[in-house]
Amino acid sequence: MTETQATPRFDITSLGEAMLRLSVPQGARLDDARQLDVQVAGAEVNVCVALARLGRHCSWVGRLPEHALGNLVLRQLRSDGVDVSAVRVAPNERLGTFFIEFAAEPRAIQVIYDRADSAAARMRVADVEWDYLLDTRIVHLTGITAALSESCYEIVVEAMRRAREANVLVSFDVNFRAKLWDARAAGERLRPLLADTDVLFCKSADAARLFDCTGQAQEQMERLQSLTRARIVYCTFGADGAAVLTKDGFFKLPAIPVHIVDRIGSGDAFAAGALDGILDQDPFLGLKRGLALAAIALSQFGDRVLTTRAELDAVMAQDAREIAR
Repeated sequence: MTETQATPRFDITSLGEAMLRLSVPQGARLDDARQLDVQVAGAEVNVCVALARLGRHCSWVGRLPEHALGNLVLRQLRSDGVDVSAVRVAPNERLGTFFIEFAAEPRAIQVIYDRADSAAARMRVADVEWDYLLDTRIVHLTGITAALSESCYEIVVEAMRRAREANVLVSFDVNFRAKLWDARAAGERLRPLLADTDVLFCKSADAARLFDCTGQAQEQMERLQSLTRARIVYCTFGADGAAVLTKDGFFKLPAIPVHIVDRIGSGDAFAAGALDGILDQDPFLGLKRGLALAAIALSQFGDRVLTTRAELDAVMAQDAREIAR
């Protein structure tokens, strides 16, 4: 490092849409809703909160409405330890929301989005403080932001371009959402983004559906890696665990057994754990941390993973107890 190269201000920065998650109690139906639980959520927000809780320096960049709901998001993220000093606020706009109806088998969890034309979807390249966003070791982006609007897609492209010029590591999570765009459109639009990624996250099902990458786990991931410059590729396989592919080889681990309380947000938790390992120069350790953090996410209510380094280490060591006294 030269004298002119300062240590980055952040470990992780990210940008995207913060939302409010409104859910009915377990067993209740949305079409008979009497009360709603309110949680701050959003894929990029979830990753930043999880890492901030583990002691990493994180920032989130976005665009929020200038009213009480936007203030709720900012206050919550600040309390979670995430820097939001570069967030833009705009009057007379709306905050994206989504509604959840939890369900036990044989019913599926229902998610209803109300996010069209939100303040985040109107975000433009000029809204981003680029020097701030790139003052980091890793910038984390997702396919959700790319799907929100044409201007948001342009922001993701520009973020990757600028990160490459600044020698900042780019992390990208495919995070396919069928309610935002169909698989064919997503595959076509995301392929160029995959090509500019250093660390890639993708569900096994999405690799097959969007990019025609099929086969056994290692074969599928090798096909996925052929579409990208990524040196590190992570794939999740649901209840079958997750795997990482690097220059050192292919490694797959089973999921950690867990009593599921809330399924939403576990993928973001996995990405946060994996990035935490990468920050320590160990992608395989990231795989283990990702699986442990995903298990913690599944065991608690809400999208944001409210944990500690000690709890993460205990879960990884299989040292969890019924009561911690």
